[in-house]
Amino acid sequence: MNAQRGFTLIEVMVVVVIIAILAAVAYPSYQDYVIRSNRGAAESFMLEVASRQERYLLDARQYASGIGSGANELNITIPSTVSKNYTLTTTDNGGTTPPTYTVTAAPTGTQATADAKCGTLGIDQTGTKTVTGSAGVAQCWQQ
Repeated sequence: MNAQRGFTLIEVMVVVVIIAILAAVAYPSYQDYVIRSNRGAAESFMLEVASRQERYLLDARQYASGIGSGANELNITIPSTVSKNYTLTTTDNGGTTPPTYTVTAAPTGTQATADAKCGTLGIDQTGTKTVTGSAGVAQCWQQ
């Protein structure tokens, strides 16, 4: 007599259930990783802007008024990996002695809803980092 080869319906269902459990655990972890990665890209760019502000101060004896390419600006292009998730601005608090600036990154779209615990990120001329969310600077700014 020939033996039948193949899987029973019960065996297939057990495999499907195992895959579903693994996916239910892995997908939220993956989404959290993507949110942290987007935040890290914004933080890295903000630190680059802060560095450029300090170089601009050495040349012009004032901080730049913006990130873009106009007069009295840093002439930096915001990377697409940052611009699709954050709106970056820099403000020169001109007229103050000593001069000051603040760089902020406000999350947009799905980043804003998924990363509400950190909210808007900020850094100033002293290197002081800020967040508007409830999580706190230590948790939101990657060291």
